[in-house]
Amino acid sequence: MPHWLERAIGRFREFAYGGAVERPKIGLALGGGFARGIAHLGVLRTLEQNNIPIDCIAGTSAGAMLGISYASGQPIEQIARRAAATRFSDFGQWKLSWMGLATNNRMDGYLRRYMGVTTFAELKIPLAIAATDLETGEAVFFREGPLGPALRASCAYPGMFCPVEFQGRLLVDGFLAAAVPVEAVREMGAEVIIAVYLQDDSDRKPTSAVDVLGRSFSILQRRADLVWRRAADVIIEPRVTEFGWDDFGKTPQLVAAGEEAARAALNEIQAAIEHARKKKRAHHFSHFRHEQKE
Repeated sequence: MPHWLERAIGRFREFAYGGAVERPKIGLALGGGFARGIAHLGVLRTLEQNNIPIDCIAGTSAGAMLGISYASGQPIEQIARRAAATRFSDFGQWKLSWMGLATNNRMDGYLRRYMGVTTFAELKIPLAIAATDLETGEAVFFREGPLGPALRASCAYPGMFCPVEFQGRLLVDGFLAAAVPVEAVREMGAEVIIAVYLQDDSDRKPTSAVDVLGRSFSILQRRADLVWRRAADVIIEPRVTEFGWDDFGKTPQLVAAGEEAARAALNEIQAAIEHARKKKRAHHFSHFRHEQKE
């Protein structure tokens, strides 16, 4: 049999039976929210239970922390137990300066002690961490090198934590330029993007400086939502407005909120995957016909 014909038959079989074009690449973009980020675990658990694999992850702030935990290969139950025991002193230290109220230098040690990873290369799932360049206002996505400085930059909430100097940039929390980093997972090759947004629209009266900052930034964020929302295929929004920024002790409730929101989005997720699969198959078939003509 001629080589060209053998190759054509192989391509046709792939198209006819699913083969190499069966599943599109799925990316997960996780927004920030301090302790509310624990809701991401509920989303991840629901995706696992419904056999929806994640090929790449991008995270901002708390989304970056949870992204590292999951990408490191730790079981969700283990991550949840650690989250419930987390306190501010594990990753932050009050240290008043002209640049902020605290530092988050302790995050480096937190990664080593509880996640057992210190570099992107050690992760089992490709990950991008989003931060904001304070001088240019641009989003910066870290995908290689040490995890600690990238995570600290992504979590450097303006006014609370001091900015982080890394790779010649002065960096702050990624939510300013990439509230939900869908652009990053698109750059990583995701064909279906699931975005998880943790909105802080509580009617509760602010009781601390952190609450005031959070509410203020939330108002600004709502005006900048359109860009990432248009780029996402599915948006999951757990109901977490009743939780405070430091409600780590309410981990079970936060996980449950994530599970509930993800279950409600399952049909939409499956539809997005099927749409992307059909698109891939059509492209594959078009390429197959083009090769036949040659």
